[in-house]
Amino acid sequence: MIIAVDVMGTDHGPDEIIAGAISAVKDFDCSVVLVGNEGQIQEFLGRQASDAVRRKITVHHAEEVISMQEHPSIAVRKKKNSSIVLASRLLKEKKCQAVVSPGNTGAAVAAALLVLGRIKGIERPTIATPIPNKNGITVLVDSGANVDGKPQHMVQAAIMGSLYAEHILRIQQPRVGLLSIGEEENKGNEQTLATYPLLKAEKNINFIGNAEGRDVTNGKVDVVVCDGFVGNVLLKFAEGLAVVIMQILRETVKAGGILAKLASFMILPTMRRLRKRMDSAEYGGALLLGVDGTFVICHGNSRALDIRNAIRVSIDFNEKQLLDHIKAAVKEEGA
Repeated sequence: MIIAVDVMGTDHGPDEIIAGAISAVKDFDCSVVLVGNEGQIQEFLGRQASDAVRRKITVHHAEEVISMQEHPSIAVRKKKNSSIVLASRLLKEKKCQAVVSPGNTGAAVAAALLVLGRIKGIERPTIATPIPNKNGITVLVDSGANVDGKPQHMVQAAIMGSLYAEHILRIQQPRVGLLSIGEEENKGNEQTLATYPLLKAEKNINFIGNAEGRDVTNGKVDVVVCDGFVGNVLLKFAEGLAVVIMQILRETVKAGGILAKLASFMILPTMRRLRKRMDSAEYGGALLLGVDGTFVICHGNSRALDIRNAIRVSIDFNEKQLLDHIKAAVKEEGA
């Protein structure tokens, strides 16, 4: 399998992205196309990649970069030779089977829509992000693709998120909840009140009603549905909270003296497992569902581990044929 990786426009520069791609090639026996500034890429590969790894990596030069500050749709149309546009074009031309991009999220969504197009019957794509809960994983849709989602867009996101939970996470009859301010059907804003009856009537999902914020992490729902504005705020709050909890634990142990340090040494393996479970990098990138191709979006501050695991996610997506399952469900539902 060949994965195109957009290495430009990230917070930490291309080296972290290339390092993650090298790690994926070693661990998953895949091939990678690195899309970006050829000089920078080749210089890093020359220092860090063995000959065996280099044989599975090719470089596709991109003259332009879309920064985090640029307007996504304008930049994508203006910079046709940017790394994210060229990576999307490689997928469209079937020169790779997936794209992984840690660049500007809006530009990634815009490039995917412009180059790959939507699945027939899907009005808006959705970003599906796995969030750890006390029992396993909750799939958050949408976590940033549509900041003003309409009720019909949220229903389609629910269908795609349910298929993600079923085929990727192997959850039978995944429970779908609508994120709101109360469990009762009459609670919420105009958007959630309009979406609720549509989800309730949708035969292709196991809708269990409204879900409150705490239900995302207590394991009550397998898929939580909201618009991209709320979802992105929720996601970044959860990631920030996980980081702070680990920092507080370390500071508390440090301030607790010798006994606290001895106790922490005894439970060190448990703490490492906890940190790994809460670390967003362990879950790879988020799938952009609804576009006609495998497209994985990562944080702009992604490190090598994030990219390695995002490539793993793209491989899993293809092997379990989630794209085909979505197309079949939409066809059954009727455009």
